[in-house]
Amino acid sequence: MGNGLKVAVIGGGSSYTPELIEGFIARHESFPVSKIVLADIPEGRHKLAIVGALAQRMVEKSGLPISVELTLDRRAALAGADFVSTQMRVGLLEARGWDESIPVKYGMLGQETTGAGGMMKALRTIPVLLDICKDMEELCPDAWLLNFTNPAGMVTEAILKHSSVRSIGLCNSPIAAYKWLSSLYHVPIDRIYCEFAGLNHLHWISRIEIDGESKLEELLDRQSSYSASNVPQLAWNDRLVRELGAIPSYYLKYFYLHREMVEEGKAAAARGDNRAETVKRLEEELFEIYKQPELAEKPKQLEQRGGAYYSEAAVKLMHSIYNNTGDIQTLNVRNDGILDFLPDDAAIEVNCVVTGDGAAPVPVKRVPEGTKGLIHAVKTYESLAIEAAVTGSKEKALLALASHPLTDSANVAEALLEEMLERNRAYLPQFFKVK
Repeated sequence: MGNGLKVAVIGGGSSYTPELIEGFIARHESFPVSKIVLADIPEGRHKLAIVGALAQRMVEKSGLPISVELTLDRRAALAGADFVSTQMRVGLLEARGWDESIPVKYGMLGQETTGAGGMMKALRTIPVLLDICKDMEELCPDAWLLNFTNPAGMVTEAILKHSSVRSIGLCNSPIAAYKWLSSLYHVPIDRIYCEFAGLNHLHWISRIEIDGESKLEELLDRQSSYSASNVPQLAWNDRLVRELGAIPSYYLKYFYLHREMVEEGKAAAARGDNRAETVKRLEEELFEIYKQPELAEKPKQLEQRGGAYYSEAAVKLMHSIYNNTGDIQTLNVRNDGILDFLPDDAAIEVNCVVTGDGAAPVPVKRVPEGTKGLIHAVKTYESLAIEAAVTGSKEKALLALASHPLTDSANVAEALLEEMLERNRAYLPQFFKVK
């Protein structure tokens, strides 16, 4: 890498982009980005123009020697890039609406990264990411691909299995946990250490220390305070969490409180309350703010998005790779024996040491015994779903969905799968090949 770094952002018209730009500006002295290329698809042209203009104003205000270019040509964006960041949604928010609403009709969980909806998002997304990887292998073979397109763990595993691109997956949940603890204890993040173990959206925090002093026991008595705005605010079962001896990711409510979450989904659907529509309204409000010609900084309203801090985590990771820092971050990487009950080629979400060679997972001191079966079951589903996404096999997709711990009937799963595949036909050419 030279001193003038090129970063390509695939999905550059995303509402998260201003946070990414803010990070590049803040770290420019030690992470000297000279060119940022925001790339999007024709359907995203309008948003790309708005967010791109804001990004250019932010850079201009900073006075730094950074150019911000906008393009609908993905290959031009990738050519010669040092880092590639992906923040895309295949099918846009309309497809998210299908992921959330169709499963509810079948009495199942409707969620965009977990269960049937999460699988459908993976089936749409993985082939597109692998196409991007093919372009990268040709146009920027030494670049790092930092993926936080959901479902991040599954997408990362697909890339690691089916591409030679150097890729690391990341999620906002770990950094959000650190920010929660920083606010709770009024200490800077660098004085906090958490040990994460599990998969993306399926992790547990089994160790929390501030200045080397454990805070886990006292936090187990107040774990209901850790949740997220995009997950229904049901209280945890205190006895279960205390026996686990770890704080679960808020996405684990879909497993530990499955019946309650399904009922909540049914009630929300009856009210016409759809998370995709909520996000659409919030994005519309954000883009109206982004249009303001006097705005030249990231607006505070962006933090209301469920994925806030994704971009902060992405810039930190790029900075650490470039500077060979050796700091610890929680990332999605190849297992390679860290969780000994999973295959080596599985993608897991654990603490990693980040250097110029990428992210190396560190040994996990404690995986709660009661979590291993669930982790293994979900990983089995994920691996099958990845295979279905790559091959276009409806039979493999059914096996994946029927293997998911939240599926209670293969017959219902088959009917649900048929409807969701048909609704997503335009984004799933691998399943509808002409024979």
